[in-house]
Amino acid sequence: MAKILIVGCGAIGRELAVTLTNAGHDVTGLKRHIPSEANQPFEYFRADIASANDLKTLDNDFEHVFFIVSPGSRDEKSYIDIYRTGLDNLLEKFANAKTPFIFVSSTSVYGQNQGEWVDEESPTLPKNGTSLQIAHAEQKLFALNAGHVVVRFSGIYGPGREHLLRMAKQSPEIQKTPPYYTNRIHQTDCVGVLAFLLDCRLKGISLDKCYLASDDDPAPLWDVIGWLAEKMHCPAPIDKTVINNIDMNKRCRNERLKQLGYRFAYSDYKAGYGEIVSSKTEQN
Repeated sequence: MAKILIVGCGAIGRELAVTLTNAGHDVTGLKRHIPSEANQPFEYFRADIASANDLKTLDNDFEHVFFIVSPGSRDEKSYIDIYRTGLDNLLEKFANAKTPFIFVSSTSVYGQNQGEWVDEESPTLPKNGTSLQIAHAEQKLFALNAGHVVVRFSGIYGPGREHLLRMAKQSPEIQKTPPYYTNRIHQTDCVGVLAFLLDCRLKGISLDKCYLASDDDPAPLWDVIGWLAEKMHCPAPIDKTVINNIDMNKRCRNERLKQLGYRFAYSDYKAGYGEIVSSKTEQN
């Protein structure tokens, strides 16, 4: 049994906390606003990580820390509060113990936009200020402790994260040629990857400092929306005039994670979105 802190208990953090608690671990979830529902299987600690004072009474004997925090808004200050001030406060709290972090990052740290393949060794040259804050946090962790692990999630989807379903219903204009690639990971696999990496660490398996977590199929947006529209019996998307240098046009390679032994529950968009669409059809 390990004593584990999960910083940021949104949908993914909470599901991970339940998963690890059920596996026998002692889990605490750190969150700015504690949910009101009763019978939580793990403990909560209320704190804003941007406030060092809020962390004063937090235990510092956790053996593992997950950092799964989402900024409150998309402005750069919110990202600085989380990925600079907040991360610094946590690292200071656990400095003496040298507690290893599993830090959830994003594939937005890649600046490639010509459909290139990227992996963990590809340069991270983000073009916007918010992604720069995430990349800066990654570099800080890499420099501080070889035990820290960064996990770069691509676009997260699943029940309640259905942006592309809504888009597909609107017969949107989408670039078909050249293809605009999208990358995604089902939220079930987000939890699965994090729990898997912790399990590897607890078994003494050597981990790399970085893993790219995205499914097996970096598919063109045209293909994804077209398939969804057909499944939902909606009009097909409209071929859009070609736009050069669209941001985030890349293909994410997940071989390092799969070579370690992880197997995706949802290996492509058809598996994940197919289940969601079928569920909604049954409800109607």
